[in-house]
This record gives sequence, C-alpha cells and structure tokens, in this order.
Amino acid sequence: MALTDEQLNGLRDELKSYLHITWNDEDKDLLKYVKDGIDYLDETAGTDVDYTTDSKARRLLMDYGRYVYNHSLELFEINFERELFKFSLREGLKSFETQNTETST
Repeated sequence: MALTDEQLNGLRDELKSYLHITWNDEDKDLLKYVKDGIDYLDETAGTDVDYTTDSKARRLLMDYGRYVYNHSLELFEINFERELFKFSLREGLKSFETQNTETST
C-alpha cells in the first residue's frame, strides 16, 4: 500500500513529536527516516503494512526513526528482535489468511 504525501508527512510529524523536535530544519531527514523505516518494516513483514491505522506497526516505525536519528541503527534489530519477529509472524499470518479467504470463495 503506497502512502500519500499527506500520510507520510503525518507520520513524519508524529516522529518529530516522539523525538521532541520542535524545529523544522530536520523535516527532510525525518521524512527520509520514515520512508526508509517503512521499506525496512515492510520487507521484514513480507507485505505492505498500513502504518496510519496499525498502532503496533507505527510504534516500531517510530522506534526505527529514533534509532536512525540517534545514529544507532545497527542496534535496532538487536534491541527489537522479539518485536520484529512477532510483527513478521503476525503480518505473515494476516497475509496467509487473506490469501486463503480469497481462494476459497
């Protein structure tokens, strides 16, 4: 699912708030962090995820952005291994259920 510019900017603003950033100088970088995080998490999940409605996925996205912003991305997978596994499993099951529902009708 491709997010609109408005949705991406909303996620960027949420990341700004999460990081307690009140200035606009870093908006371009923060938007890149959001886009990179979406790509990373979608790859981990094996499917496109809607970060505007899925609070657990959005929380992982915010934490991804926090790690990138603090120059600690190499620690993200280590520190969130369990959450990433559960996220991947959950999204895989959703995708499987959707495919089975579509093929059985």
